[in-house]
Amino acid sequence: MDAPTHRSFRDHITFGRTGLEVSRIGLAGGYGVPGTAVERAFHEFGVNYFYWVSRKAGMRDALKELAGKERENLIIGVQTYDHGGFFLNRSVEKALRDLATEYVDILFLGYFNKMPNKRLLEGARRLKEEGKVRFLGVTGHNRGFHGEMARGEATPFDVLQLRYSAAHRGAEADVFDGLPSDRPGISAYTATRWGKLLKSKNMPWGEEPLTAAECYRFALSHPAVDVCLAGPRTQKEMVEGLQALDQGPLGSEEMERVRRIGDHVHG
Repeated sequence: MDAPTHRSFRDHITFGRTGLEVSRIGLAGGYGVPGTAVERAFHEFGVNYFYWVSRKAGMRDALKELAGKERENLIIGVQTYDHGGFFLNRSVEKALRDLATEYVDILFLGYFNKMPNKRLLEGARRLKEEGKVRFLGVTGHNRGFHGEMARGEATPFDVLQLRYSAAHRGAEADVFDGLPSDRPGISAYTATRWGKLLKSKNMPWGEEPLTAAECYRFALSHPAVDVCLAGPRTQKEMVEGLQALDQGPLGSEEMERVRRIGDHVHG
């Protein structure tokens, strides 16, 4: 029998060294989740972490509405694709105007597989000093770089956002093992492996595909993962995925099955 899943993921968790209290699932706006779903996620499911990247109107409008009364209860992350540092200020200022807020909680530099250049880092630090950005994050696919940033005393990053799923488990050894107590917050994305773990045609013979909730539960079952990002397109997809919050960690038999499917999909 499965080990009992005696706790849920409803409780917020401290997001690493940031000290922010964050929901275990965050919503990414890049896939078109509608604004009504964003507001429902906050009020009904307790989701307070929103990752606004592609300037989609649904999440933008919902965050503007929520921020009017609930700004101190929201954690808003935005991402810049500027690798040179020339457009950083303009990008952040536009985000502040679009969201009608005086600051963003986390500015992500993405995607980086090595340390960003001096101009970009200095510009990001200035934004922190001006109070327009509270914390810095970085995204990328180089697990070795993320491992260095997770363990290094001189890392400039407060949050690491990296790929982790049942089919991509390399972060367990390269990033998660041996983390210091004063570590950056860790956010996992691509938990569904871009939807491949959800499709029958990709499954081993005789296996049902995973649900989005199972994919999120897998990522969150690892103690190093603070947040798992979900990228729903519709309110229905969002609600189905957020069931993971009440279902809690995977049991032993569930974990064995999910890992077996992940191995097959990866192969």
